[in-house]
Amino acid sequence: MLTTLREFHALSNAQASQALPVAFEATVTYRGYEQILFVQDGDVPAFVLDGNDANLVPGDRVLVSGRTRESFHPIVIPDSVMVLRHGELPKPVPATFDELIRGKYDCRLVTVHAVIRTADSDVNSNLRGIYIQMLADGGYVDAAVDNADADTFRGLLDAEVEVTGVAGGKFDGKMQQIGIMLHVSSPANVKILKRAKDSAQSIPVTPMSDILAGYNMLDRTRRVRVHGTITYYKPGSVVVLQNGSKSEWVATLSRDPFQIGDVADAIGFPDTRNSSLVLTHGSVEDSHVQATITPQPATWRQLAFWSANKPDGHLYDLVSTEGQVVTEVRGATQDEYVLTSDGQLFSAIYVHPDADRRIPLPPLKQVAPGSRIRVTGICKNEDTYTFNTYEDVPFDILLRSFDDIAVVDRPSPVNMRNLIRMVSVLLVVVVAVGSWGWLLRRKVRNQTAIISKRIEAEVALQRRTTQLEQRRSRILEDINGARPLAEVLEEIAELVSIGLDGVPCWCEVSDGARLGNLRLDVETARIIRQEIPARSGPPLGALSCGFDAGSLASAQESETLVVGVRLATLAIETHRLYTELRHRSEFDQLTGIQNRFSFDKHLDALIQEARFHARAFGLIYIDLDEFKQVNDVCGHQVGDQYLLQAAERMKQQIRPHDLLARVGGDEFAVLVSPVCNRMEIEEIALRLERCFNDPFDADDNILLGAASVGIAHYPEDATSKDGLLTAADAAMYAAKNAKKQLAHILGTQREHALASKVRA
Repeated sequence: MLTTLREFHALSNAQASQALPVAFEATVTYRGYEQILFVQDGDVPAFVLDGNDANLVPGDRVLVSGRTRESFHPIVIPDSVMVLRHGELPKPVPATFDELIRGKYDCRLVTVHAVIRTADSDVNSNLRGIYIQMLADGGYVDAAVDNADADTFRGLLDAEVEVTGVAGGKFDGKMQQIGIMLHVSSPANVKILKRAKDSAQSIPVTPMSDILAGYNMLDRTRRVRVHGTITYYKPGSVVVLQNGSKSEWVATLSRDPFQIGDVADAIGFPDTRNSSLVLTHGSVEDSHVQATITPQPATWRQLAFWSANKPDGHLYDLVSTEGQVVTEVRGATQDEYVLTSDGQLFSAIYVHPDADRRIPLPPLKQVAPGSRIRVTGICKNEDTYTFNTYEDVPFDILLRSFDDIAVVDRPSPVNMRNLIRMVSVLLVVVVAVGSWGWLLRRKVRNQTAIISKRIEAEVALQRRTTQLEQRRSRILEDINGARPLAEVLEEIAELVSIGLDGVPCWCEVSDGARLGNLRLDVETARIIRQEIPARSGPPLGALSCGFDAGSLASAQESETLVVGVRLATLAIETHRLYTELRHRSEFDQLTGIQNRFSFDKHLDALIQEARFHARAFGLIYIDLDEFKQVNDVCGHQVGDQYLLQAAERMKQQIRPHDLLARVGGDEFAVLVSPVCNRMEIEEIALRLERCFNDPFDADDNILLGAASVGIAHYPEDATSKDGLLTAADAAMYAAKNAKKQLAHILGTQREHALASKVRA
């Protein structure tokens, strides 16, 4: 009899497997779901597989009586758990990730410093709790917090916390630790040290194409080396090694010709995938020494059953099992045989070794359905499955070759299934012949009526479906085309109306018009309304339908409205996007006037129109004088204000039908059309030049602006776009040079006058 928890804690798994009697006192540190009970006496903990329904709480001092059993560490199977009194909890010990992953504090009350990554409802718990994942220094730590609200913890994403709970592990099908789990009895044991700077709900939306830009990982995992016999090999993907009762899945890109049965070493990084322990980035060293592993015979129940306290699973082991063939299928990358055993289904899978090289495959090994076969291969649990305590786990058998299939017994043609089929056929024939004369006429008449109605209904439904699909396709074409938005929304309202047997339907655009059919009394009708959501921001509007006041709601109404709302969202947002893109492509983003692209397009069109109608027009080129000095001395912000004010002044000097465009950094152009003579162009050019006479006020900076102007007259100066631009540009530069020469002459005269005054 072990009478202290310290004596029990000193046992090995081999000793615990002898079911030794125990009776010791300890303090409850956690009592949770699925018969989980953790106790601790001083710094010595234990796990008790508690079947007692006693209402235990952390802090209770209990007397545990029962027997020992092996597991990850020895555990207690209790006969009774008796409450002695209520006391204080043991002092939690600070624990790091490295200490927890090595199992140093298994079953002890610990405190962990980490950052919350996720928080979700705990579906495995019968209690109202949450499941959180935290990032500590070294790796991830999971925690199940009882009696907690998930919404509260979702507001703590990226918060720095200190969590107090009982340290436990997450395990694979062979009771190998694959992670850390803290069992936390109350949200009060989660202490917030530092909240996140920004809440997760305020994070801006990231385009899906840019998601990986936020990826960052610091990996300090150490390489490990394992030794065993190769039991499975898929080139470029995986090698399975087995050593005694342990097996390891090694992910490797190697395509070396490894041999099944060779002793080998694998070097890689430990990781967990699909609730099992694996080695990633592996490299394999084949010794070319054979040490063949004998497959372990197993039943379906032995392969499927998994328990958190029974570390004798067959995950990744080389096994053999029997079953009856239900069907066989050849796929592009693998062949699959579906078998039944003990009334349960499982699959034997042969993965094509050269599926990615397009090499012709050997013929599929044909096995007649109903045959009993023995398959040999690697036991692999389904990838998407998460292990829980005490349940059957779906599994597959990975075959190495078709030689791993052996037919044990072929199906007999005389069996119970065929006899039942034969008797059933005879009974049906007898009954059919006996009642044929009496039922035939009635049956024909009834079936004719039913078929007629069904055909009519199907034809009507098909016609209606075809009509709706044609309209929907046309709407999608119109959305992508240049049809006005109002017409597209009216089409959508009509589509919804047809889908609901012609009821009135209309679309209301936010800050816009009401479109569609509104032929009913809104006050007495039954109205259903659904907002048109935007991908971001407030709703774009609403789609509504009106029904008779006495009509009943149906699922078809909401489904049809959803289709219409989605089309409306697509139409409105596509139109807005097209309008914005078109505006950006044709207008300068700073000044709001036409840009160089739009100017070139209008100039080409104006030349074609002038040729067709034999008209004349003018081109004025404006260049701001000394603009670079404004940017260099006052800064680019003042320069932008100067450009914006200059554009506004020039717009006021041209006629309503003239076009002003910004064609360069400090260069502008005006298309003057129509004109009768060159004097009209020169008059507008003079107004443009004089509008710079008054000073500019840009961010409290007084600027004296000036511009040089050059003109070109079509067809007098040129008849092509390049010719007109060259003529106007040359005239502008001539004007600019004339200004410089005049300024030089005036400066020289002022110097002479000043010198004369000095001599006088």
